[in-house]
Amino acid sequence: MKLETLLPLGKVDPGLREPGTPFDIHSVASDAATVEALGYDNLMFEETKDCPFIVMALAAQATQRIGVGTAVAIAFPRSPTVTAMTAWTLQKLSRGRFILGLGTQVRAHIERRYGFEWSPPGPWMRDYVQALREVWRAWQDGEQPAFTSAHYNINLTVPLFDPGPIADPDIPIHLAAVNPYMCEVAGEVADGVRPHPVCTAQYIEEVMWPAVRKGAARTGRTLDEFAVSIKPLIATAPDEQTLEAKVRDVRARVAFYASTPAYRAAFEAHGLGDLADELKHLSRAQRWEEMPDHISDEVLHRYACVGTYDQIAGIVAERYGGLVTNAEFSIPVHNEADAETLKAMIEVLRSA
Repeated sequence: MKLETLLPLGKVDPGLREPGTPFDIHSVASDAATVEALGYDNLMFEETKDCPFIVMALAAQATQRIGVGTAVAIAFPRSPTVTAMTAWTLQKLSRGRFILGLGTQVRAHIERRYGFEWSPPGPWMRDYVQALREVWRAWQDGEQPAFTSAHYNINLTVPLFDPGPIADPDIPIHLAAVNPYMCEVAGEVADGVRPHPVCTAQYIEEVMWPAVRKGAARTGRTLDEFAVSIKPLIATAPDEQTLEAKVRDVRARVAFYASTPAYRAAFEAHGLGDLADELKHLSRAQRWEEMPDHISDEVLHRYACVGTYDQIAGIVAERYGGLVTNAEFSIPVHNEADAETLKAMIEVLRSA
């Protein structure tokens, strides 16, 4: 299992600081160097309040070994050619260490935040990834791109806008997914899948992996190097007393995710469709404070890894070892003692 972390202010993973600490883009270089020194395999950044590509450029410049990537960048508001250029540049800068993680976003955001016309995301993402790869191929081979699909018609490059070949042209593409169809698309055209945190180990094993295999079989691809990267919901702290507050936060997050229609499949698969409906109605009524009370301990522990520092790495390893290839994990690091504790956790997880 390879270990990944998010830079500070990930939605779930606390990174190297406590949750709620404002993200400081000026500290990216030092934070990235710290993550590399701690022994992580990859450093990822998501698209929320800052551009993940700019942040990853800063991280790539400050490191030598660790992989850098987006987890995830939103694909559809960007032309495949624009994303191709950004990823090409980051792959050059990092000397072959870049991972392009892509996500779709829900319909309201595509239409009302980005101003694009909506289209079913699975077929759209398949076209997007294939268009990306064709643009990269054209640059690497010194030819014109030739890609036509329902969503894109890309057949032009000129010397002024052609970056030419690079030393490491095979850029891994990982797709965020919950529903089986997107897992099929990932198995068909991508190099990895990034399950949402609400995707339980059972859901990954019984729903997502079979869908990935189905997609791969459609095109005769091998899955020998295919990555499954999980960002678990985690509540952890040095002691039981401090853990209580973390548990309250994660319980609220499970309730929020259950209320979101896009994630319903991950709850319905465990017979929790009625709970998802109930929480959806509460969220629409903006009765947020009531929602965590609907998450029982059984549901909490199904969706989240909960334990003190001396327990949590073993819990994560037991749940996901042998099922995923990559796991995002960290604890806040305030001093050398915290760093040593985290290093020990990393070794436990890597052994899984």
